[in-house]
Amino acid sequence: MIPKKMKSFLHERLPEATLKTRLKKDNGKCYLEFSNIDEHLLSRIGIVVDKLGPHLVACLWDETSELEIGGYLVVDNLSMGSPSMGGIRMLPDIVPSDIHNLARGMTLKNAAANLPYGGGKSGIVAERDLSLEEHDKVIGGFARLIKRYSNIYLPGPDVGTNDADMKTIAIENGIDSVLSKPADMGGNRIDELGAAAGGVVIALQTLLEIMPRLRVLPQFVNLEIPETKDLKILIQGFGAVGAHAARILYERIPDAKVIGVSDLEGYLYNESGLPIRELFKIWEEKRLVTNIFFKEKIFSEGYKHPTKFSTNRNNLLLENAFCLVPAAPIFNYLGVRASENPSITVDRMGKWVVIIEGANTYSPDPNRKAARTRMEQIVYGEKGVMIANDYLVNSGGVIFAAQEHIIKSPDQLQIPEEILGDRKAVEKWLKGYSKEFIELSKQRLKAGEEYREDVIHRNMSELVDLLAAHPDMLPCTAAERISLQRLTVKERERTAKDIMIPIPTIDVKSKIQEAAALMIQNKSGIIAVLSENKLVGVVTDWDITAAVASNSCDVILDKVITKDVVIASPDFSIIDIVRELEQYQISAMPVVEQGKVLGMVNSDLIAQRYILEYLQSH
Repeated sequence: MIPKKMKSFLHERLPEATLKTRLKKDNGKCYLEFSNIDEHLLSRIGIVVDKLGPHLVACLWDETSELEIGGYLVVDNLSMGSPSMGGIRMLPDIVPSDIHNLARGMTLKNAAANLPYGGGKSGIVAERDLSLEEHDKVIGGFARLIKRYSNIYLPGPDVGTNDADMKTIAIENGIDSVLSKPADMGGNRIDELGAAAGGVVIALQTLLEIMPRLRVLPQFVNLEIPETKDLKILIQGFGAVGAHAARILYERIPDAKVIGVSDLEGYLYNESGLPIRELFKIWEEKRLVTNIFFKEKIFSEGYKHPTKFSTNRNNLLLENAFCLVPAAPIFNYLGVRASENPSITVDRMGKWVVIIEGANTYSPDPNRKAARTRMEQIVYGEKGVMIANDYLVNSGGVIFAAQEHIIKSPDQLQIPEEILGDRKAVEKWLKGYSKEFIELSKQRLKAGEEYREDVIHRNMSELVDLLAAHPDMLPCTAAERISLQRLTVKERERTAKDIMIPIPTIDVKSKIQEAAALMIQNKSGIIAVLSENKLVGVVTDWDITAAVASNSCDVILDKVITKDVVIASPDFSIIDIVRELEQYQISAMPVVEQGKVLGMVNSDLIAQRYILEYLQSH
C-alpha cells in the first residue's frame, strides 16, 4: 500500500485529475511520472525546473503490499552519461524536493569526478521503527518498483540504507543493477572503507600544498600553512564520514591532531589532540562516542581530565583550529541569519583557515543558494577562510561505487535469471563463486583508490586556480563552474544512442488494426516494422489514416509501410540528427545498428530537452 504520508502529500499538492490520468499501473506497482516539461506540476511538489533538469521525477508505490512500500525517484541529468547514479535515502518525512536536491548534488558530484554517469537519487518513505524483517521487505519491494528504471538509474546506499540492503536489491534485480554491494558480490564496501572520508583527507593534503597560491587575494595575504605537527582539525559529525576521516587522517598524517569532534549527544575537545583510535573503536561498536567517552573516561577523573565535554554539539564550532570538517548531514552548518537555524552563525564561529565539507551541503533551491552565497561572502570573502565544497571533496563514495559498473561483472558472475528474488538460492550460488567475487572486489577497490586520488587532487587544484584568478568569485560559484564545464563538454559529445527513446515495434505480417492499437497504447505516431527482428520499414499515423481513407483496413502492414526509411546511426551527434530531420522533412526516425532497432529520436525530443536548455542558457 502507499505510505500514508506520501498519499497525503500527493493529494494535497496535485489535482485529482492529474493523479488519475498520470497514474500507470503494472501488476499492482503504481507510477506517477513527470519530466522537465511538466514545470507547473513539479512546482506544486516543490521542485524547481532549470536548465539542468530534472530529467524524470517518479512517485512510486506498491498497492498490493500489506506493508507501506513507496517513495520517490529523481533522475536529474544524464549529460555525463546514462544511467544516473545515486543512493537510496530511507526516512519517514522525505518529500520529492529533498530527493531532487540530493539528485542535483549527484549531478554535480559525478561531473566533478568526471564519471560517465548522470545524477540521480531515490527515497523510501518509511518509519524508523521497522523490524528487521519489515525493513528487508520494504527494501525488496522498493527494488521491484525501481527495476522499471534500471536503464537510467543505479542505486546505492544513503541515510537509512546500507550495503546489506544493496545486496537485497541485487538479489531482486541482478548483480549489476546496484552499487556498493558487499564483498561477496564483488562490491567495494564503501562505508566500511571510508571512501568519501578518504577524499576529505586527500583534499586537505592537497590544499596544504597549493593554498599559498591564494596569497594573491587580499583576504589571504597573511595566509600561513602550519607544519603537520601543528595541524589541528575539528570534525562536526563523528559518523560514517567523520569517524573514517579521523581514522584516515591519523594513518596518512600521523602528526596532525583532531582536537574536537561532535555527534548527536555533544562534543569533545582537547587542545592537545583526542585519542582517535580509541574513539573510532567506540564508534564502530556504539555509533555514538561523545557521551560514552564522557561517562567512561572523563567523569571518573573529573576536572583533572584534559578533554572537555559539552552536551551542546553545535558549540564545537566556537573552537579554533586550522581546519573544520563539516561531516554531519546539515545543510547550513554556518549561517548569516539566526532565522536560517544554522549550527552556528558566522559572527560566533571559531577561527579557521580552511573548511573541507565532508557532508552534502549543496542545494539547487534558490533560497538555500542565496543563504549559501551570503555565508561565503563573509566567511570566504571577509574572514579569509578557504572553503572546499562538498561535491568536489566527498566524491570518494561515488568513485568507489562506480567501479562496480565500470568494471563489469563477467558473464559467469551474473545471477541466473531463474533464481532472481530467491534469497536462499542466490546465497547458495554466491558461495560457489566466493573466490572470484573477492578477487573482483579487490580489483575494483584498487581502481577506486587510484581514481579518487587523481580526481580530488585535480578538483582542489582547479578550485584554487579559479579563485586565485577571479578575486570576486566565491567557492560555491567556482565549484559549480568546474562541474558545469564538464557537463557542457559531455553534452556536446552526446549521441543518438545517449538520448534516444523507445520505439514500438511490430511484425511486418501484422494487420493495420494491430498497428493502430499499438500506436494508441504507446502514444506514438511511428512504429518500427520488423521481419525476423530486422527493420524493414516504418508505419506512421499518416500511413494508417491513408489506409483507412482507401478502405484498406484489412491488409497486412507490408502493403502500406514506408520501406525507404531514413535512419539514425547510434553515433549520430545532436547536430547530425537535426540536419537529417530537416533535410528529409520528417519528425522522427529510428536509431538502427546493423538492422537492429535500438530506439528512436524525434523533433519533440530535441525541442523539449535541448532547444529549451539552449534558450535558457543564452
